[in-house]
Amino acid sequence: MFNNIIYFILVLLIFHINLPDNSTDDSLLLSLTMFIITYLIFAGYCRYGFQGLQKQLSKSSVVDGSLTSRYHGLVSGLSVLAIFLFALVVHLLELKCRLQMIPGFDRFSVLQGILALTVFFIYLSTIWYFAYPVYDAIYQPEITKKSFILSNFRLNLPILFPWMVFSLVYDLILLTPWAGTDGFLNRVGGQLIFFSGFFILMMIFLPGVIQYWWGCKPVEASEKGRQLEAFLQEKGFRYRHLLKWPIFEGRMITAMLMGIVPRFRYILVTDSLLQTLSTEELKAVLAHEMGHAKYCHLLFYIIFFVGFMALSFGMPDLFFYLFCSSSFFMKMIIAGDSQAVNSFYMILSFPMLMAMFLYFRYVMGFFMRNFERQADLYSASVLGTPKPIISSLEKIAYLSGKSRSLPCWHHFSIKERVDCLWQTFSVPDLLKRQNRFVAVSFIIYLLTLCVVVYFLNFSPMKQRLRYSMIGKALTLQVREEPDKIELYQNLAMFYL
Repeated sequence: MFNNIIYFILVLLIFHINLPDNSTDDSLLLSLTMFIITYLIFAGYCRYGFQGLQKQLSKSSVVDGSLTSRYHGLVSGLSVLAIFLFALVVHLLELKCRLQMIPGFDRFSVLQGILALTVFFIYLSTIWYFAYPVYDAIYQPEITKKSFILSNFRLNLPILFPWMVFSLVYDLILLTPWAGTDGFLNRVGGQLIFFSGFFILMMIFLPGVIQYWWGCKPVEASEKGRQLEAFLQEKGFRYRHLLKWPIFEGRMITAMLMGIVPRFRYILVTDSLLQTLSTEELKAVLAHEMGHAKYCHLLFYIIFFVGFMALSFGMPDLFFYLFCSSSFFMKMIIAGDSQAVNSFYMILSFPMLMAMFLYFRYVMGFFMRNFERQADLYSASVLGTPKPIISSLEKIAYLSGKSRSLPCWHHFSIKERVDCLWQTFSVPDLLKRQNRFVAVSFIIYLLTLCVVVYFLNFSPMKQRLRYSMIGKALTLQVREEPDKIELYQNLAMFYL
């Protein structure tokens, strides 16, 4: 799920940075034909990749971690390929331009985005369709292919709920007088305040919508359920409901905490987790989720997303000015040819996408891994021993495709987590050390973020880069048209 968050952010960024013409020269039939051909090639490649992995599984008598790793690697690789194909559809087949031709769509970016995301979901559904036999062989979830695809869809769609609501609200605001050129929302500060406030409200109220979307129900009254409720009450943990999470028909072995406010905070556990783990192990898992709430990890995630938004306001300008320092790219801009301009912005999108990937994958991923370690150590502290959380992790690893040593960008591997937990016997203050490490790391991140945001959005350097670009453009035009007196006048005014 965390991988798909990055994928969807990349896809939305690709779509929104595209600047379409008011019209397109290519016929709709030609564009559809090219889309169908590329899709069929993609589908064939998915089939070939998963069939090869299925043959390896059939030859192996035991499913080990390497096969699980190959499965996840293939899914990730195909997802990246799907993003690349989506970018081609947007830039070369002029998807945004065609969507804006639909009556009413030109004024509502949310409608354009929903249809564009439908294209990406077609690619993802194809991956899920061909991935099912391998997934079934590794995890043996005892669910149908249809249920597997629908469960993936239901799991991933809530990722887009904040974007949908945000885009709709923003589209409506653009229809009001506040959206003028001097309006509050046209300033960096105004956009940051609006986005931050909106995102916090979404994080508060959205969990109630998501748990309904996923079809969650309260944990049935049973001895195990009553003991878990009593454990949460004994520890003074405030929450709304302890819910059964029926994702993948409850066959996935996992738990999750949603909500930053107790009134809208939910703890989700799947049937398989309830059936697989003992009561003590389940208490350890709940204590882990309590650790996420105690250390306000969801609030930190808001800061990370707002931080990237602050960076993204200035990054396009910076990359634009840097690219325009080259005569080759400057000619593409001033030529006036729509195809050249589109090509320029397509090239310009690559460093922005790379910066986004690096930010979430390595910066935010670093904190996510250490947040999980904090929650693990907190669980051991609450129960007075790390053994229950260790045994629960070992069981989950064994029943999840023997994935004990499988690396993960947002979690340490099960092996690394278990090794760290065993250290609590010899290092009693390990939790305090981890808390101190996370605090120092976050202060460094926050100071670095403030410096970079200032440089990108408010520093004199940005103005100098803008002047340099304008000077290069005017000088280049003078060289191209030396007899045009107006260009010399413009250059003189610029120097003045």
